[in-house]
Amino acid sequence: MSVNQQAHAGPPYGQPQPGYQGYQQPAYGGQPLPAVPQSQYGAYNGPMPGYQQPVPPQGSLRAPPTSGAPPPASGASLPSSHLAYSQFGHGDVQNGIPASAAPMPRPPASQPFLPGSAPTPVSQTSTFQQYGPLPASVQQLSNHMAGMTVGSTAASAPPPAGLGYGPSTSVPPVSGSFSATGSGLYTPYTASQGPPPTSVSQGLPLAQPPFPGQPISTQHPPTQVPGFASPPSSTGIGPSSYPPTTGAPRPPAMPGPPLPGQTLAGPPTSQPNHVSSPPPPAALSGPHPGPPLSGLHGPPPSAHPPQPGYQMQQNGSFGQVRGPQPNYGGAYPGTPNYGSQPGPPPPAKRLDPDSIPSPIQVIEDDRSNRGSEPFVTGVRGQVPPLVTTNFLVKDQGNASPRYIRCTSYNIPCTSDMAKQSQVPLAAVIKPLATLPPEEALPYLVDHGESGPVRCNRCKAYMCPFMQFIEGGRRFQCCFCSCVTEVPPHYFQHLDHTGKRVDFYDRPELSLGSYEFLATVDYCKNNKFPSPPAFIFMIDVSYNAVKSGLVRLICEELKSLLDYLPREGNMEESAIRVGFVTYNKVLHFYNVKSSLAQPQMMVVSDVADMFVPLLDGFLVNVNESRTVIASLLDQIPEMFADTRETETLFAPVIQAGLEALKAAECAGKLFIFHTSLPIAEAPGKLKNRDDRKLVNTDKEKALFQPQTSFYNNLAKDCVAQGCCVDLFLFPNQYVDVATLGVVPYQTGGSIYKYAYFQLETDQERFLNDLRRDVQKEVGFDAVMRVRTSTGIRATDFFGAFYMSNTTDVEMAGLDCDKTITVEFKHDDKLSEDSGALLQCALLYTSCAGQRRLRIHNLSLNCCTQLADLYRNCETDTLINYLAKYAYRAVLNSPVKTVRDALVSQCAQILACYRKNCASPSSAGQLILPECMKLLPVYLNCVLKSDVLQPGPEVTTDDRAYIRQLVTSMDVAETNVFFYPRLLPLTKADVDSDALPAAIRNSEERLSKGDIYLLENGLNIFVWVGVNVQQGLIQNLFGVSSFSQISNALSTLPVLDNPFSKKVRSVVDMLRVQRSRYMKLIIVKQEDKLEMLFKHFLVEDKSLSGGASYVDFLCHMHKEIRQLLS
Repeated sequence: MSVNQQAHAGPPYGQPQPGYQGYQQPAYGGQPLPAVPQSQYGAYNGPMPGYQQPVPPQGSLRAPPTSGAPPPASGASLPSSHLAYSQFGHGDVQNGIPASAAPMPRPPASQPFLPGSAPTPVSQTSTFQQYGPLPASVQQLSNHMAGMTVGSTAASAPPPAGLGYGPSTSVPPVSGSFSATGSGLYTPYTASQGPPPTSVSQGLPLAQPPFPGQPISTQHPPTQVPGFASPPSSTGIGPSSYPPTTGAPRPPAMPGPPLPGQTLAGPPTSQPNHVSSPPPPAALSGPHPGPPLSGLHGPPPSAHPPQPGYQMQQNGSFGQVRGPQPNYGGAYPGTPNYGSQPGPPPPAKRLDPDSIPSPIQVIEDDRSNRGSEPFVTGVRGQVPPLVTTNFLVKDQGNASPRYIRCTSYNIPCTSDMAKQSQVPLAAVIKPLATLPPEEALPYLVDHGESGPVRCNRCKAYMCPFMQFIEGGRRFQCCFCSCVTEVPPHYFQHLDHTGKRVDFYDRPELSLGSYEFLATVDYCKNNKFPSPPAFIFMIDVSYNAVKSGLVRLICEELKSLLDYLPREGNMEESAIRVGFVTYNKVLHFYNVKSSLAQPQMMVVSDVADMFVPLLDGFLVNVNESRTVIASLLDQIPEMFADTRETETLFAPVIQAGLEALKAAECAGKLFIFHTSLPIAEAPGKLKNRDDRKLVNTDKEKALFQPQTSFYNNLAKDCVAQGCCVDLFLFPNQYVDVATLGVVPYQTGGSIYKYAYFQLETDQERFLNDLRRDVQKEVGFDAVMRVRTSTGIRATDFFGAFYMSNTTDVEMAGLDCDKTITVEFKHDDKLSEDSGALLQCALLYTSCAGQRRLRIHNLSLNCCTQLADLYRNCETDTLINYLAKYAYRAVLNSPVKTVRDALVSQCAQILACYRKNCASPSSAGQLILPECMKLLPVYLNCVLKSDVLQPGPEVTTDDRAYIRQLVTSMDVAETNVFFYPRLLPLTKADVDSDALPAAIRNSEERLSKGDIYLLENGLNIFVWVGVNVQQGLIQNLFGVSSFSQISNALSTLPVLDNPFSKKVRSVVDMLRVQRSRYMKLIIVKQEDKLEMLFKHFLVEDKSLSGGASYVDFLCHMHKEIRQLLS
């Protein structure tokens, strides 16, 4: 927004902005188009004289690569000068992974790119609508916002002439522009570039992509672009399935070659990539003044019929109608009547939401571009497909993105450059992530008594990047460069390329992820661990018994104990179990197999906790089956008439800890708890809930524990390997911020079921409990992240404890937990050698086996900011920023935290604008292609309950969400902050696929439809007031809207296609999430609708959060202030 405008120049921030028209998303995250290197300067705003395009040379171009040359895929060898691997002395094949000159996927920056089909108009002026004289308000707006183009400007030098898009044909001069269509199928692209930035403009000529091989104008001859040349003829993708990168293989099914310099436009569903409001009077009609576009090579306009969404106008230019959005009806009402006389001008309207970057479009584009090919991890610095894309991973030397995702895969060489860009360098690591059945689990390598081979100096583990020298007798460490003797038993000869002969037989030399069997030196007190134990600790106070909870837990445990986790081929689980009940005293149970009946022992001296029995407390389930069953039958009866309402909490954890100490094993406590622990005992709490602190400087106290007692207890638990999972069933404030300290610091989980009711919450609780008991978990875990020289791990986020600056300690680590690590520079990096991370996790498996799990990842390094911005991943960036902010609220006022987030993101985008985007008017908001969703996602984080709570959000809810998000993975934060909204009435009942998602805004909902919204914790089914009676009958089994019950927690099982489809969609979504999502039925105009609208994150929120449109304007204003 213009900073220096007079007050009357336009509506202030926060009010509706007059309109931006349809905006077309370029693809995101797809592999780049072939052979279009990035460059510094891109399109400029102004008339485009007709350039003559040289005929593309036949055959491939080869120029010096930008960073270390990859080995040619063809097997031809490059000249030795191309093989500058600093840490590998052996020419073009080294032990490890080819560093690609081409940081893989992302479409090229010098061309706006739309997946799947065809070129957009060469001259973008035509996207202006042809109106009559503009209303004054629109003219004011043109000044006011000096134009926010949402369009693509090229972030770099013109592409080389070798874009072999087909034979050159000459086109007669045409006034206006070509129709933006064509049905070309495009082959997967592979070169090293990132995509064009996205810019938003209002009332300005749109920036135009340059034509390949042409200087853009005398102002920026391509000679000014340092260090960019066309990529070598093959980017070392090794055995990947991508085509080679030269000369752009020509699409097989093009009805005529597209125009050079044009984008490949998406299928009709995608929107145009430029937004323009009605132009200022000067630009009212047709193309810019200037020479006609002659001599362009490409098909004559008639080769492509106009696409839906563009209609021919009299002078041959195209006005733009909002094209059919995926899953919406046709053009919006009020489309001007094209083709005949322009109608009267429409009234000034706010920025059209369809004209700004759409998360749905980006997700769809990535799915269609990258969902079909496996992601092969053999190349350094590849950006993986988005978390929302379903793809297979082939491990060829780097860890799968299921284990590690980074905020950027090409990191700045210097700390100055990193500071300048403000892009945080972080990795979100999920060491025990579950893999899909089609992908192989990490191999377990057993080196016998000598243990894994490691570097002498930095202790890094053997991995694909280590360099063997002196005929294989020694190896040079890729992290610290120290040379280490190869142990005699591990010696192997090298082949003629310097690779070990057994390279492919050893997982640690050829794969990114693998496990080592640990020796006794890696065990506590130098002795092998015993198998872990599970202790179930049940609150039997009045609330728990009266709600039916105690009986429910006891019934479930009878069958659940048969499903304890076990190693692959074991007959039964090695895990032993024990049982405790408590209110304001503790009851221990002896369930030894030789007893006829269980025995109960009461400990009432809770100030000095001890375990009253050793033998018979922790038992094997199969041996003690009948005694356990008898106990679980008796517990609900024993406490049926209890009047005890008070509970304690800390002594319960102490009791479990003491029991594990006595048994000399690690383990997990499953605690089922209902109320604030106010009984006289250690760790007693008081009700300190105070809503008046919200939005004051003292608000941070609400997130902090009220006593340090629990921090000390957590430390003791971690030392013993005692992990705590807490199931809470509160009817009022229970101080989650304090009760959560031990679960949080021991690597455990918290589950919260407020106002628990058997009929509505039973299904969710039992499913959560089953999954929690059965899931893979490692005990007594320690994780360390090593990095190559130049960067180091400086900060860690997640559910763990740290006693020093490098070791992340977790009593338990399960397959859902992530640890987020931030890196900072401590030296310069080099483009040749890149940067390496190695995450090593030492843990005890559920069978009591001590193991090391190793994940390795190689990243590219860059000296150009454009390379950094081309290889970022917004979803991971948001995951990091949310965790950073959610930790900051412990020490800073929430407003300070929010302002810091906005400021950092404005700096990231301003740095891009200043250093990478082509020069253009300050009125344009230009976003880097792979960060174009940063504003919408950031706004969702700012509006979240932790940072901006509405009046209905409790203090406990905020503390719960804060802890939950801190160990979420990238897929979970993605759907948590920007929920998935699916139109169920549009679902194809005959296919297995989910219906295509729509954007999270109330204006997308139609009264005649039914929608499903999920955010990883809940599933809402919203029913419009005008839904057809037949659909209501089919889904709910009632005859009218008014008869649908809000209290339904499950959909009735009805025998018709629609009911089956909707239930299968719900089941599919639940399987994807780590927690069982509660189903909530919302009827339009019902009181629950307020809760539902809270999740429509593109709209204004009741708690004062900005709408997406308003926030985008606000971000634009912030960026302009930084630039001025």
